[in-house]
Amino acid sequence: MRSALGRKRGRISIAITTGVVATAALLGAQAVPAAASPGQAPAQALKIPVLPAAGTYDGFIVGFRQGTAAAGSDAEATKAVAAVAKADKRQAGLERRLATGGVLVKTPGTLSPEQAGRLMERFAARDDVAFVEPNTVLQAFSTPNDTRYNEQWDFHEAAAGMKVDTAWDVATKRGSGVTVAVIDTGYVAHSDLAANVIPGYDFISDANNANDGDGRDADSADPGDGSKAGDCTFGQARNSSWHGTHVAGTIAAVTGNGKGVAGIAYNAKIQPVRVLGRCGATSADIADAIIWASGGTVSGVPANSTPAKVINMSLGGEAACDSTTQNAISSAVSRGTSVVVAAGNSNKDVSGFTPASCNNVISVAASDRAGNRASYSNFGAKIDLAAPGGDGSAADDPGRILSTLNSGAQGPAAESYAFYRGTSMASPHVAGLAALMLGEKAMTPAQVESTMKANTRPMPGTCSGGCGAGLADADKTARAVAGTPVSGVTVTNPGNQTSTVNTAASLQIQATTTAGGTLTYSATGLPAGLTLNTSTGLISGTPTTAATSTVTITATDSTGPSDSESFTWTVNNAGGGSYFENTTNLNIPDPGNVTSSIPVTGLSGNAPTTLKVAVDIKHTYRGDVIIDLIAPDGTSYRLKNIDGWDSADNILATYTVNASSETANGTWKLKVTDWYSGDSGYLDAWSLKF
Repeated sequence: MRSALGRKRGRISIAITTGVVATAALLGAQAVPAAASPGQAPAQALKIPVLPAAGTYDGFIVGFRQGTAAAGSDAEATKAVAAVAKADKRQAGLERRLATGGVLVKTPGTLSPEQAGRLMERFAARDDVAFVEPNTVLQAFSTPNDTRYNEQWDFHEAAAGMKVDTAWDVATKRGSGVTVAVIDTGYVAHSDLAANVIPGYDFISDANNANDGDGRDADSADPGDGSKAGDCTFGQARNSSWHGTHVAGTIAAVTGNGKGVAGIAYNAKIQPVRVLGRCGATSADIADAIIWASGGTVSGVPANSTPAKVINMSLGGEAACDSTTQNAISSAVSRGTSVVVAAGNSNKDVSGFTPASCNNVISVAASDRAGNRASYSNFGAKIDLAAPGGDGSAADDPGRILSTLNSGAQGPAAESYAFYRGTSMASPHVAGLAALMLGEKAMTPAQVESTMKANTRPMPGTCSGGCGAGLADADKTARAVAGTPVSGVTVTNPGNQTSTVNTAASLQIQATTTAGGTLTYSATGLPAGLTLNTSTGLISGTPTTAATSTVTITATDSTGPSDSESFTWTVNNAGGGSYFENTTNLNIPDPGNVTSSIPVTGLSGNAPTTLKVAVDIKHTYRGDVIIDLIAPDGTSYRLKNIDGWDSADNILATYTVNASSETANGTWKLKVTDWYSGDSGYLDAWSLKF
């Protein structure tokens, strides 16, 4: 029996129509009417575009009639523009002639809609003008109006997001025509998903495990996978996860509907295929589900009329890839279905986990918001690439992944949204990207995988143990599929940087261009005391303030193209601070809590804003553990909360606490609580660095 990757106990574990935002409508192509006879007014008065009341304007495109002097001479066009500007009593000049034949007219300042309208009317009154229109500014087509899209850092943040927002500008079909099978807990009704969900199947053979009163049938609805104490081999009670619905939302939540979240391939269809019940899933059920989802034949089950081009499996267990699972995967791939799998949440080599170590799968590790390998994520040579899976100990930590869910503790209740973390959340990012690719053109599973891996970007942070080809880059991948060249400018991400206050620091930014011009550099977010040489890309200086900044570097070719990369730059206080530790082992009651003390003396004033608390705890199933730092005055700081999805062992972590309101001297305490029974451990050591 196995569980879901990210669930509380070890079974095969349960290891965003974008809205168009524009300041004005883009006018269609216009035929240029024949020239009027000299002194003759145009046969029809020109229509002036209606300008949005909220807009401002500093550019206009003027088309001159064929055969007129201004149509064939820049000098004559310049005179015409000057005459209109003089009549309107404002400055305006000819910027350049466009390839379409019109000219771009610029004003030195912005004009209101009324002012812009009057200027265009003066141009339209001329006999030699064929059309006049504002130089329209459009926002990226990829900005959805979903109300919580801004919380989906995994889609759009420069530092370690997957660049889904700009990929939408290239992959314009947004997954249309592609079915993605989500082999998981099934689907619970959600208005932000319903329009993209098609019929699936329930492959859970055991009626008791299915939790819906029967065994296999065509109803793939998720009744909840919660259990009571003693229901399953892992013993403990747990609430329903609605895991499959969360996974599905990342792939194809309805987008541009003014609510909730966005989905990566939001024109694709989700086919829920249920295998995970309240006690996990079996290899036999999973294998049948893989074969059926990909269009194969399963005895006693009706044929799948909408076979999936992509399968996502955010599930797994700690075991070598078995023959049954491998054969099912190979069968699916032979039918042209890409199989995307979560790597697992045990912070171990993925080679010991199934199905993530099976052949012909795309095995996905998880990254956090800074672009590091997530603390829980499996790693190793069998990882193909990484994608955002989020991290953070609190259930509502914005560093996790936001998606669709349900609020029911056991059975379905009101629809909701929630932040989850795990390789279970990373895998659907890659499945969604595969759907984006396949919506643009037919590709084999091998081509899907190789194209993704060839178009990753380096991990912005660190990855010990191996994260495959790097961090999935939806924009770069979509351009490769479309044959659309990248801008021609490439900035190499230097990775996260660390410096010390009052110690000189430097960093040379590396960038290349194929656009033929000269590169210049700009930066935002540089630590105080550092400056950028805009000609060479060298950052240098002496940091003056301890802080962590997100730095974005942009290299721009003189012909226009540019590229940007972001990374964090941490400046630490000089001298390293004072260090105190307690290395006495203390057993942690199961359940219960234990407190360890560190007396701090010899310091003056308050504790720093960046008090470092290093913790070494040996404990199986670390999701059971809560950690609190208690200041000398009794104030408690929560370092780690319980996390029923974190099944990995041991806690070796350093937490940063803003303790500036606390007196440094006194007795500091670490309180460690084991919330659930069944797993145990001890506090090995902990320390404070001021």
